Amino acid sequence: MSKNELEKLVSLQDLDLMIGEAKEVEKLGFNMNGYDELIKAREKLAQDIPKPLLARYERLRAKLKRAVVPVKDDICLGCFLRQPTSRGSRGREESLIFTCESCGRILYWLD
Repeated sequence: MSKNELEKLVSLQDLDLMIGEAKEVEKLGFNMNGYDELIKAREKLAQDIPKPLLARYERLRAKLKRAVVPVKDDICLGCFLRQPTSRGSRGREESLIFTCESCGRILYWLD
């Protein structure tokens, strides 16, 4: 996975979270301006993500609020469990998709 694809996944997740929050606001009886634009932006961004990666993200999103999470000091910030130390250096240098062995989320490393 390239850095660009990872950035798109994180952006897609941000849009999904904003759409979810907008739905909650509408349930409370408030009118949400810009909801349709969020949906359109999500659809456009989803088209730019490779289909296998998007499908993996969608499966994770179906059961987890955040499917893509950072790793800080070798700790997954989704489940807060330590990742193998050998992954830390590879995760920063290589363009591979890593998932947490505990929670299954897609990982990216913070510097």
